[in-house]
Amino acid sequence: MKILVIGASGRVGTDLVKQLLADNHQVIGTTRQNKKLFDDAKYSQLDLDITAKKEDIQAQIDQDIDAVYFVAGSGGKDVLEVDLHGAVKTIQAVQDKGIKRYIMLSTVFSLDTSKWDKIADLKEYYICKHYADQWLLNNSILNYTIVQAGALKEREATGKITINSDDAGENSIEDVATTLATVLNADNTIKQVFSMSNGDTAINDAIVKFI
Repeated sequence: MKILVIGASGRVGTDLVKQLLADNHQVIGTTRQNKKLFDDAKYSQLDLDITAKKEDIQAQIDQDIDAVYFVAGSGGKDVLEVDLHGAVKTIQAVQDKGIKRYIMLSTVFSLDTSKWDKIADLKEYYICKHYADQWLLNNSILNYTIVQAGALKEREATGKITINSDDAGENSIEDVATTLATVLNADNTIKQVFSMSNGDTAINDAIVKFI
């Protein structure tokens, strides 16, 4: 497949691109960095500014893209422009291009405001993710999957997850990337939202058994 990864230089994006390349996909990664991120014949890079106008974003996206990942994040800076408005503009641009598959990395409980009582420091971020996810769910015709990850940790991958736990949980960054890569060909995750955290079930088995 020809895959666009929006946010390829981020912590999850970097691992995701590595896994997609290992799976022999052609990957276009977006980053504002000048240096090429991966030395691989199947990888190319795009300086895509998601704070630009939707029309400018759309003009840079190839027509023959098979799937788009949104794994970009503001890191707490410009959350409205990146995590909300930037995400929505990419959804609109992808849809206008006629691309169908769109996989969004979100955050645990983004759509369940009743569980926001302990996120005071992240409330603006959660609000942005909430409405970006709502836009994808309710205002697009894309074949979306929304993966809501718990806290991201830079630790060794376990290769095992739990889906839709009542607890927020934590995730190895590599396990999140593996889950995102696995979702790509899992038709049972289309038009679905699920949360994930490190658990006891092998990632592929957890995705296969989902729903």
